[in-house]
Amino acid sequence: MHDIKAIRDNPAAFDAGLARRGLEPLAGAISDEDAQWRALSTAVQVSLARRNEASKLIGAAMAKGDKDTAEMLKAEVAALKLSLPELEAEEKSLGEAVQARLAAIPNLPAADVPEGADETQNVEEARWGKPRDFNFKPQDHADFGPSLGLDFEAAAAMSGARFAALRGQIARLHRALAQYMLDTQSGTNGYEEVNPPLLVRSETLYGTGQLPKFAEDLFQTTDGRWLIPTAEVSLTNLVREQILPESALPLRFTALTPCFRSEAGAAGRDTRGFIRQHQFEKVELVAICTPEQAAAEHAHMVASAQAILEALELPYRRVLLCTGDMGFSATKTYDLEVWLPSQGVYREISSISQCGDFQARRMNARYRPEGEKGTRFVHTLNGSGLAVGRTLVAVLENYQQADGSVAVPAVLLPYMGGITELRPK
Repeated sequence: MHDIKAIRDNPAAFDAGLARRGLEPLAGAISDEDAQWRALSTAVQVSLARRNEASKLIGAAMAKGDKDTAEMLKAEVAALKLSLPELEAEEKSLGEAVQARLAAIPNLPAADVPEGADETQNVEEARWGKPRDFNFKPQDHADFGPSLGLDFEAAAAMSGARFAALRGQIARLHRALAQYMLDTQSGTNGYEEVNPPLLVRSETLYGTGQLPKFAEDLFQTTDGRWLIPTAEVSLTNLVREQILPESALPLRFTALTPCFRSEAGAAGRDTRGFIRQHQFEKVELVAICTPEQAAAEHAHMVASAQAILEALELPYRRVLLCTGDMGFSATKTYDLEVWLPSQGVYREISSISQCGDFQARRMNARYRPEGEKGTRFVHTLNGSGLAVGRTLVAVLENYQQADGSVAVPAVLLPYMGGITELRPK
């Protein structure tokens, strides 16, 4: 959510930020609607005050025996009682319209975010690891995965497309990956482990920016709740409508949860394999901090995600997203992309974003600076540490062997109960 006062005070800067996102100027229209709403709000308050004042004066006039004045005042009060509901309804409607307009506008990009229209203009900042030289042609995980227990057919029979069942040793490997990630983020990198709700109310998704704009990407239950598309939703909302002491910040949360996405905007993309599913697991990272702490928290979160890939010895690259490729709530985003030998490309495995106070305003999440009476909005950050299913794909493809087996990465061996490689059935 944007600060309406900041838009009023510096409309040119707001429109310049929108232009970098490829959007038309909006500051003038928003300011005009806001001015109309404020004028109506003032009119309502004046009318209420006059009604209360006139009501008191009626008694005084009656006490003096001034019936003409009393009757005049009664007529005025009656007229105000008739006009006020319509005025209040108009004020409420316009206020909601202003809020709805603000809620539909994406966050403004940070000054150091490169301009660009789409992912082709993202900026690669670093690479780690060297893609493996295979002495055979590496296969796609969708081709050899089924012999290891990656069951697409049974899942499709019960649930439809974009679902998979993991069976046997591949299920064990998936669980090992998730457990290793969670243990590392909570035990080494300072994130507090949380087991959050998977079903949330509309206002919770509004707080992190998924609603109202992206409802089609979500699954809603019959009682009006929503399945979370990412644990970012639950973890960030842990501080909604709270005032935190500055000494408590930064807060760092992590959770391993199922995530549910309709993939409404991804028709025809990654229809084969395990990369883009309606249901998947992810280890999420969230930080709540002061504005001054945000850059350091972003760097820490990126390093925390990179460390998992490096421990698994998976080649990856770090990319700074351009203005046209960032998510709705983000002001700055790094993507980590892992190497997939079957495709010969790097594919996204983690997206790590600063959101400034954009989500905090929607959640009304604040902190009180030391020694100050007033409050300020916190800053929020989120990222994957990592997406478990995509990491499984990367392990399968990068550790595949000529006979169809897959070696288990050394860091996962303590989680595998003596299994050192997955053998095809």
